[in-house]
Amino acid sequence: MWDQLALGLSTALSLTNLGYALFGALLGTLIGVLPGLGPVATIAMLLPTLHGLDATPALIMLAGIYYGAQYGGSTTAILINVPGEASSVVTALDGYQMARQGRAGAALSIAALGSFFAGCVGTALIVMFAPPLVTLSQQFGRHEYFSLMVLGLVGAVALGQGAPVKSVAMVVLGILLGQVNSDVMTGQPRFSFGFMELSDGIGFVVIAMGLFGFGEIIASLSQPEGQREVFTKSVHGLWPSRADLRAAAPAVLRGTGLGSLLGVLPGGGALLAAFASYTLEKKLAKDPSRFGQGAIEGVAGPESANNAGAQTSFIPMLVLGIPPNAVMALMVGAMTLKGIQPGPQVMESNPALFWGLIVSMWVGNLMLVVLNLPLIGLWIRLLSVPYRLLFPAIVVFCCIGAYSINNNVFDVYLTAGFALLGYVFHKLSCEPAPLLMGFILGGMMEETLRQALRISRGDWSSLVTRPLSAGLLLAAAVLLVLMILPSIRKKRDEAFAEGA
Repeated sequence: MWDQLALGLSTALSLTNLGYALFGALLGTLIGVLPGLGPVATIAMLLPTLHGLDATPALIMLAGIYYGAQYGGSTTAILINVPGEASSVVTALDGYQMARQGRAGAALSIAALGSFFAGCVGTALIVMFAPPLVTLSQQFGRHEYFSLMVLGLVGAVALGQGAPVKSVAMVVLGILLGQVNSDVMTGQPRFSFGFMELSDGIGFVVIAMGLFGFGEIIASLSQPEGQREVFTKSVHGLWPSRADLRAAAPAVLRGTGLGSLLGVLPGGGALLAAFASYTLEKKLAKDPSRFGQGAIEGVAGPESANNAGAQTSFIPMLVLGIPPNAVMALMVGAMTLKGIQPGPQVMESNPALFWGLIVSMWVGNLMLVVLNLPLIGLWIRLLSVPYRLLFPAIVVFCCIGAYSINNNVFDVYLTAGFALLGYVFHKLSCEPAPLLMGFILGGMMEETLRQALRISRGDWSSLVTRPLSAGLLLAAAVLLVLMILPSIRKKRDEAFAEGA
């Protein structure tokens, strides 16, 4: 392991990779600060630009955007009560009240320090558990991989936000969209409706950019202006008091542990971790009435949890090739664009990429904690830029990116179509992330299932006669049953409503 970490350190500390880690961390912080964008939309818009980059700096930059956005989202949540990131919703409850009480500096510094600690622990867990998980995954055959993907999609529905029926519908729609291509065996176009441009399938970047890039812009423009309560007080005293540190330390530890666990689960990640941490801190508090009135534990716990969850969500993506959330689905898409097949073979076939990416997370987290606090004044001024000046630039960038994939105007039209679809999903309160995961995993599931059936000579029962495959399918079935139970559904809804 030490030799592998040394390889990762030499890769991550090269000038090129350091520069892309810094750029990703700063861009992620900026995206987190600006409400309405987020890492999913940003990474989707950047995918077309990756063609000129090597795989290692490209993935290091995208990873920096992801965990950088977790840092930046807390800044606006605390200063102006507008969460820049969905996972920072619960941070706003107590963080903004602390700012109104003149304790914005303490809230911001606790958020940054808690995030740094959680990020480091999450990265250490990747180092500890990735090699044994790779060894375990080598016992997987085609049957087991298919069952694991089924469990991943069911888990995304069970642990995701929104009504389970809507999530299931989005997953199914994503799988169906993944069938628009040419059959691998026969070369016959499927569901192309006579459009030659669809014979190779719908581009992953087109769907991601349309649903998350354009879709978020349209949704933001539909909101009336003047709903933000801008924080106008100056920020003094960035370091918390000893009392604040004593109160926040246990919450940071609990949030880190909870986020590390939930980040690995399909559909969990930073959002569910933050909500669950806030609920836990409120239940453990001697005086729960303090929460919502400026309790520092309400900032420390969720911020640590969402950063730990963001880091450990890389484990199933890197080790198994299974994305647990929408951002990791985009990372899988980016690896595919660079000709890398996600899964356990990455550690052996491209160790510099694998360990360089992991070590870059430590480096990036250190960059963020050093840079974020001095940049608070800049973020405050940036928030005063009218959105009507920002969105045209984003639209132009998206159109150029969509066109540059295949130098085809058809992709731009298709992206616009998915943008309208994304707005419809927004109005219907349908979360598009399960659709993206269904689209990514649907093609992989089809190919894996067909390989499994060829191995077993068309015997479908082989999926349940192999012990490991049967166990994974049983776990998926149990999750589906639990979702139907009213008591479980009620607790699931309450977990999200707690931070809403």
